[in-house]
Amino acid sequence: MKPLLLFSLLLLGLQSNFAQLKTPPDGGNKKAWVGEQIGITDVSIQYNRPAVKGREGQIWGKLVQYGFNDLGFGTSKQAPWRAGANENTVISFSTDVKVEGQPLKAGTYGFHIALYEEKCTLIFSSNFTSWGSFFYDPKEDVLRVDVKQQTMPTLTEFLKYEFSDQTANSAVINLYWEKWRIPFKVEVDLIPLQLESFRKELRSEKSFSPGWQSWQQAAQFCLQNKVNLQEGLQWADMAVSGVFIGEANFITLSTKAGILQQLGRTDEATKLMQKALPMGSMNQVHAYARQLQQQKRSTEAVDVFKKNYDKFPNTFTTNMGMTRAMAITGDNKKALSYAEKALLQAPDNVNKINVEDVIKKLKEGRDINQ
Repeated sequence: MKPLLLFSLLLLGLQSNFAQLKTPPDGGNKKAWVGEQIGITDVSIQYNRPAVKGREGQIWGKLVQYGFNDLGFGTSKQAPWRAGANENTVISFSTDVKVEGQPLKAGTYGFHIALYEEKCTLIFSSNFTSWGSFFYDPKEDVLRVDVKQQTMPTLTEFLKYEFSDQTANSAVINLYWEKWRIPFKVEVDLIPLQLESFRKELRSEKSFSPGWQSWQQAAQFCLQNKVNLQEGLQWADMAVSGVFIGEANFITLSTKAGILQQLGRTDEATKLMQKALPMGSMNQVHAYARQLQQQKRSTEAVDVFKKNYDKFPNTFTTNMGMTRAMAITGDNKKALSYAEKALLQAPDNVNKINVEDVIKKLKEGRDINQ
């Protein structure tokens, strides 16, 4: 082989190897990942971040064209924007969700946007492996929803996605670039998802380890949300007396009692709490008495406050408990005496201020238990 030809082949081989090395994306478009859990649903977005690069006022409707366009490459002649740069913007949901109120199955989607002056059409495509929107096919659309873009007062140099307005079962995902914000709301049906997750996990190793705690957690969820109470009672029974794992303690017994109360089985609930109270810590019993207050079960609350004081006399917590108990019975003079003791025992300034407020209300004859 001639030396020049050999050298050329070697050079081509080297160049081929160099092409496989890891380098920054073309054009300085940064790769990015963002994700968050909504309820127990994992939501993640993979995208590339183009920069404005001094093109303020030249992005929307110009660099990023309105509507669907022939991009001059690939198979699509009517392509939306790829909602980022370079590869597909990819969004994943670990469970079924709703996007702007419209149902979308769990899965991974290519995310595109068709922009207009007054709205943006968000497109979730089953094709998430193509390059950008160059091979976009509307037949692969799974969902389209319209949202209204907003103008922002400050410029965002690099395109970014952020989560905001979080609740237990929803969040807003925002695309920021230049001076636009494109928001869309994602919601999950948390309670059915959580219950189904519990059912699966309680058939796994978590049913045995760490023990009663897993069953208690599931039962407590049912009690707090006042849902699925019959099955919640079964989970509570396992937490109390399940073979190898059950433990009758204040937490498990009070949870079971709470579910029985919700089911209208008041006598059973009362008997169970009578068994649970001697097992409770000072703070646990105080919290239970406060819970009874919130449920307007004032007579029972007074009794629990008194029992807690008898067991743990003259502490900040039990003095405050007796303050509330005496106020419930209408004896503001005794309530004030317990509050003044508690004031001297306040563990920090926040508690001190709270007690001072209680004392002020008592002196003015106002109800401290509202």
